[in-house]
Amino acid sequence: MVRILHTADWHIGVENYGRIDRSTGVHSRLRDFLASLDRLVNDAIEKDVDLVLFCGDAFKNREPTETQQNALARRLKKLSNEGIKVFLLVGNHDLPNAAGKSNALDIYRTLQVPGITVGRQPGVYTIETKNGPVQVAAIPYPSRSSWLTKDKQSGKSLEELEEEMAANVAGLAKRLSGELDADIPAVLCAHITVDGAAAGSEHCIMVGKDLAVPASALLQEGFDYVALGHIHRHQVLAENPPLVYSGSHDRIDFGEEKEKKGYVLADIKKGSCSYKFCELPTRPFVTVKVKIRQDNPTGEILAELEQYANRDAVLRLIIKASKDDFTEIDYREVRRFIDKHYYYLASINREISDQPSILRNPELNEQLDPLEAFKKYLESADVNCDKNELLLRAEILYGRLKERDIFG
Repeated sequence: MVRILHTADWHIGVENYGRIDRSTGVHSRLRDFLASLDRLVNDAIEKDVDLVLFCGDAFKNREPTETQQNALARRLKKLSNEGIKVFLLVGNHDLPNAAGKSNALDIYRTLQVPGITVGRQPGVYTIETKNGPVQVAAIPYPSRSSWLTKDKQSGKSLEELEEEMAANVAGLAKRLSGELDADIPAVLCAHITVDGAAAGSEHCIMVGKDLAVPASALLQEGFDYVALGHIHRHQVLAENPPLVYSGSHDRIDFGEEKEKKGYVLADIKKGSCSYKFCELPTRPFVTVKVKIRQDNPTGEILAELEQYANRDAVLRLIIKASKDDFTEIDYREVRRFIDKHYYYLASINREISDQPSILRNPELNEQLDPLEAFKKYLESADVNCDKNELLLRAEILYGRLKERDIFG
């Protein structure tokens, strides 16, 4: 039996909702993410893990700083020193902006760091662990820009290209399953969006919809476990074999406020797998909503803030009040209270209760990509210009964005 710690989406370098330590120059949120990674590394050692399987997006972007690179290298070296093998799959945030450039993880492959394998290209990698071999079939993030450079792609619509890419991923998974040794445990490792998965905050930093493949495309014969990265919310999409997103190991923003963060521990042998989600303690995010009802708006706000006070929490405060009530709020006193009782104030959002409401078009929702939403908006909007010209320009811009692969 081989014990695998499945993790993904570390995004080292995210620095929202914190401050820089003047004495060290290190951002407090970088410390948060590294502290969560330290807990994960220590758990891997204490739980006698054979392989840490990382499913993509090590850094916030493709050009991490030296501080971020060194921080990750020290933690990977700690795993290597304990005899724990590490597989690093390349995600969309790890990809270079040109095909000929190295990615952020290539240094481990170039230096041939003991015990670390980089999944830069699709393929089956056999990794010798202390409890025997395991096969990792790797599907790195399928880049649109790389696909567009292939022959016979010119002149096709974006929808046609995406259909072909999804079919290509399905064919790739099937091909990799055919390359497996039938006697060795096997895991499919992919950084991708699967149809039906509940999206997390990562879609807030992407333009439009992401390429998605059906779950059936990845449920190929021979795999004992399918480890997924790219979506930050832990979830299980199938059981035979288990098709699992580990989720990210720390929170990026308030879109992940209610989500548990951690990793998946999987015990795998040929033909069977057992697994469980292991939660990591991370910095809490707290939203406090206050609706002013009395003549003392500052007192009402402080009373509500006191109820949820947490020195470790990142706070988002939402105040709903009349215009007159907002003028009566003592913001200095509110800020003093927050500074004393919370870790960090992300924002104070004001909602005016006596402002006439603007009805939202019910057809506009988060399921639409930006171009579809814009079309719906134009159908009902009172716009004093040529709507067809606006739509044409929007289609051109949207197409350029997708071709340049700004989706991740």
